[in-house]
Amino acid sequence: MEIRGARTEDAGQACTVLRRSIQELCHADHNGDAARLADWLFNKTPENVAAWIRNPQSLVFDATEGETILGVAAMTNTGKITLNYVSPEARFRGISKALIDRLEAQARELGLDRCTLNSTETARQFYLSLGYQEQIAPTNEACRSMAKALI
Repeated sequence: MEIRGARTEDAGQACTVLRRSIQELCHADHNGDAARLADWLFNKTPENVAAWIRNPQSLVFDATEGETILGVAAMTNTGKITLNYVSPEARFRGISKALIDRLEAQARELGLDRCTLNSTETARQFYLSLGYQEQIAPTNEACRSMAKALI
């Protein structure tokens, strides 16, 4: 597995990973509700993913094996993690952790002292295990504000 900067030509495959991860792995968050899924997926298009990759204020990384994208993660240049999704076939192989490690290293390179994110219920335990802490009580079950100090 390799973690590398995403390229605009990755957008289609990366988008498929995002959509499948949400649909197949985040059931605890959408419970199969078509309206909730539609809301979550509406901006997960190849065009938007390409725009996120091109955005100079966004850092997007792919986890790859050969030409296959196994995971996608992104962070703003202020340390807010905005994406961290893995292909269903690649779950539990350390890909999400490797992507988070890369984002945190990038944040340190930028001189940042913390990363923040909004976690799903599905990912909550994962982020807690990496040292992220909930910042405020959730206003809804779909979003938990978390942060980690970078040492």
